Amino acid sequence: MLAVVFAALAVVLAVRGDPATGHVEIVVAAHDLPPGHRIAAADVVRAARPADTLPEGAIRDVAAVLGSTLGTAVRAGEVLTDLRVVGPRLAAAAAGTAEARIVAIRPADAAVADVLRPGDRVDVIAAAEDGEPRAGPPPRPLATDAAVVLVTTGDGGRGRERMVLLALDAAHAPAVAAASLRTAVALIVR
Repeated sequence: MLAVVFAALAVVLAVRGDPATGHVEIVVAAHDLPPGHRIAAADVVRAARPADTLPEGAIRDVAAVLGSTLGTAVRAGEVLTDLRVVGPRLAAAAAGTAEARIVAIRPADAAVADVLRPGDRVDVIAAAEDGEPRAGPPPRPLATDAAVVLVTTGDGGRGRERMVLLALDAAHAPAVAAASLRTAVALIVR
């Protein structure tokens, strides 16, 4: 009787195969991580997951994400993908074009950064050179329908202002980047 049970078990195991087959080692968050967080070795772990359940762009190499900045919050155990970190793939996905760039700006009104979230769409406007309204030409649009990729948290009053990272097409990115260095830049939320 025992021989029949073992024979049946052997057949079941032979048909079922190795449960580890079809699993892939990927990178997951070791604990909850906030948007804008710079990924360190203690923030990620490798985990085996069934290959057919993984999202496209799942990161398999820990070294590929170390030092990267998260574009969104990530829960403990969540699979890290190429679209979770700030980079070319995120820029392309957010702006809708393969030639997208990410530009960092300091909004003229710092309070705007408090209401912006990744995924919001904004228009970028160059204000007057001295920041004061005046007669003459109105403020000029630099870009429309830019995607907010990340809003930094600042540093609690130690001199670092909040920054907004925007995904823009390659034609508008240089103008926005240059203008943000020499004039006040306003954002209009769509």
